[in-house]
Amino acid sequence: MGLYDRYLTTRVRRHVADAPSHIAVVITERDLLEQGAYETLESFFDWAFDYGAERVTVYVSVLDSGAVPTLQRELENVRAPREIAVRGPDDLTPADAPIQVSIGLGGKSEFAEAVRAVAEDVESGDVSADDIDESAIESRLVFPTDPDLVIKTGAERLSDFMIWQSVYSELYFTDVNWRDFRQRDYLRAILDFKNRQRRFGR
Repeated sequence: MGLYDRYLTTRVRRHVADAPSHIAVVITERDLLEQGAYETLESFFDWAFDYGAERVTVYVSVLDSGAVPTLQRELENVRAPREIAVRGPDDLTPADAPIQVSIGLGGKSEFAEAVRAVAEDVESGDVSADDIDESAIESRLVFPTDPDLVIKTGAERLSDFMIWQSVYSELYFTDVNWRDFRQRDYLRAILDFKNRQRRFGR
């Protein structure tokens, strides 16, 4: 670790504000084709838990659906310091693990499926329309936990990412591409988060 990295580490450790409990990162399938991309992801997991995160979500946007099986196989076998749950675009099983990976499951699609499930419960008489609230939707999402911080590398757009869950998340955009993302870039994101005053839509 270089001098600048140690400086950032000290600032993050000594900052009085809480670290984000749930961190999400948005990357693309193209990012994962770069040499060293999976090693960066493994390091990212280590950084997140070392600096106080309790949950990490990785969203991989996918243009070529044919790449999903390969991505899923690689991501299921990546080294991780906690249990990992990987979900492809057709797997709607709720993910409840410290590390959650979404491959090509768009936020619009996830939200639509949750609404459809609620509608089916109402139609079958299991749920009254009057009883539907936010928790009814959240309980049917594949990734039900809201990120505190969302990190997007390479561009300022979220690529249909967790529309419901990220509505009150703090967003951090960096022009550093995933292949070049280092610990210092992660620490900058955490420090930026700690310096913000969260308003949760207020």
